Amino acid sequence: MDDKRVWEFEESLWRASEERYHERVDPDCVMALSRAPWLFTGDAAIEAVSHTPAWDEVAFSQQDVRRPQEGLIAIAYCVVASREGTRFAAACTSVYRRRGHDDWTVVQHTQIALDPQENA
Repeated sequence: MDDKRVWEFEESLWRASEERYHERVDPDCVMALSRAPWLFTGDAAIEAVSHTPAWDEVAFSQQDVRRPQEGLIAIAYCVVASREGTRFAAACTSVYRRRGHDDWTVVQHTQIALDPQENA
């Protein structure tokens, strides 16, 4: 997956439907989120994000893509997302694993909430 597609994939998750999370968040995923209970794994990780309403606007900055080995992509970035007057900012990492040709899932995701006013 080239860099352009990596960022399209990540943005699609920020704008995702519940079904998309169930398709693209791996059952072996681990997550650290800025809310209790902070650490989520497996089905709990999928559920933790699957009920999140889709964001209308998503802007990435400080984007970095790493490919430590074939079939594994690690990314880091800051995001500012908004919907209906609500803004959310975070520093994030995600790791994707390739299951098959053009079939990628998220196996790790971290969000550290930031002040959205400082990251506009």
